[in-house]
Amino acid sequence: MSLATTLRDLHVPGTPVVLPNAWDAASARMVEQAGFPAVATSSFATATILGYDDGEQAPVDEVLSAATRIAHSVSVPVTVDFERGYRLTAAELVERFTATGAVGLNLEDSEPSTGAMIDPSEQADLLAAVRAAAGSDLVINARIDTFIRRAGSPAEQLRAAIDRAARYLAAGADCVYPIGTSDPDVIQTLVKEIAGPVNVSYGQGDRSVAELTDLGVARVTFGPMVQRHTYTKLAGDILPAISSGRNPFTA
Repeated sequence: MSLATTLRDLHVPGTPVVLPNAWDAASARMVEQAGFPAVATSSFATATILGYDDGEQAPVDEVLSAATRIAHSVSVPVTVDFERGYRLTAAELVERFTATGAVGLNLEDSEPSTGAMIDPSEQADLLAAVRAAAGSDLVINARIDTFIRRAGSPAEQLRAAIDRAARYLAAGADCVYPIGTSDPDVIQTLVKEIAGPVNVSYGQGDRSVAELTDLGVARVTFGPMVQRHTYTKLAGDILPAISSGRNPFTA
């Protein structure tokens, strides 16, 4: 069984794959060693360690090199947050991305530099072209940004997310990711009306993994939150203790 098939099969509504997002080879190994069946990355977290802002500010060569190091450091499937594809053509995207060893990727439907929503037909065409070039070798997670970009009223955001999800699944996406909502009623509506696996973000933990499981989601991811919490601990506790002459490694 290929790693892509393994990753695809983990997306089961009501029995979600839980993916604490890593940002380098060391954190990816920790995720694997903790028993998680796959590793996901966060574009924000990866850009941070590369010295850039999120939003496709990191050079694509560096992003692909980081993905390669992560994929080669673990034995489980790796899925990469690849923003909107860094302006690569579908054929070049698939060729260069699959060379990293990663078998899944997120592609989002808003412009990283401006936040403007991409026309859903244009995004569906991109997803279809990536699917045609990749065959079954890539697990495509189509991110839907209507909530995070506040595209219309709450009701309009929800209806647009459902419409976009249908288009993206028809274009060949394996999973859809309507990022930016933790409302259980909204999540339940998304799961009920979308005919495919739904990824939600754990965010600040407004909903536990158990609650999200009960709502029927197929994938739970954490974005940059694991890195942020780790670095907050470093900046808030460990470094000040060292600076003041205290032992930072005692309770």
